Amino acid sequence: MSTPPFPPELAAHLASPSYRLAARDQDFLLGDSMRGVRFLLEYAKAEEALRAWGVVSTIVVFGSARVRPDGPGRQADWYEAARSFGRLASEVGGALLDGREGRHNVIATGGGPGIMEAANRGAHEAGAPSIGFNITLPHEQAPNPYSTPELTFQFHYFAMRKMHLAMRASALVIFPGGFGTLDELFELLTLRQAHKSPPIPIALHDQAYWSQVINFDALVEHGMISPQDLDLFGYAETASDIWTLLESKGLHAVD
Repeated sequence: MSTPPFPPELAAHLASPSYRLAARDQDFLLGDSMRGVRFLLEYAKAEEALRAWGVVSTIVVFGSARVRPDGPGRQADWYEAARSFGRLASEVGGALLDGREGRHNVIATGGGPGIMEAANRGAHEAGAPSIGFNITLPHEQAPNPYSTPELTFQFHYFAMRKMHLAMRASALVIFPGGFGTLDELFELLTLRQAHKSPPIPIALHDQAYWSQVINFDALVEHGMISPQDLDLFGYAETASDIWTLLESKGLHAVD
């Protein structure tokens, strides 16, 4: 059925932005007053997809986007360790399960290159799904090709991205990185210290790197943290060492 023509005197009314359906009005949806709604949309869209795939829990892997498999220094070792861990965790952690129990310990990364790519790549090689929580940046970050397409997301708000990274995490694995990696590390350490998150295990790969970058003992010495806070994380040098450490600190695989 065709829409009857409107009289000419209504042309200005019909063309006015105020007459657009709210759900189809991009100017309105992207305005300041709808920021809370956009937060909700970023939460709900990813949540719906993760539930559809039966993702119950994740192992979050952080690390530098600048690391390359053929990069200088220790970069190749870091990349291969993240790749090996992504494969190992996916094979034995429960990510391959596809039934009523859902998928457990699914690899989740920031979705970009470097260490993130390596961990997603390992999961891909194991035949398991993995998640990429990408963020819009001034210099556009494309998703790496190894995260599962249906579980590859793009966020505008760092806060909502952080929430999705944390809310299903059963463990956190930190590879060498810079500002972004440090931000995510201390975000989760703070949540753990303040008892605002479950007691998930945290593993730092390459103790020599982290001991050079952060003097945790100095924080204790100056009274900035408690000695017990050092028990919130541990160090591991290989993919199998990381898995063993996570299990020793409470991670449960699903057979």
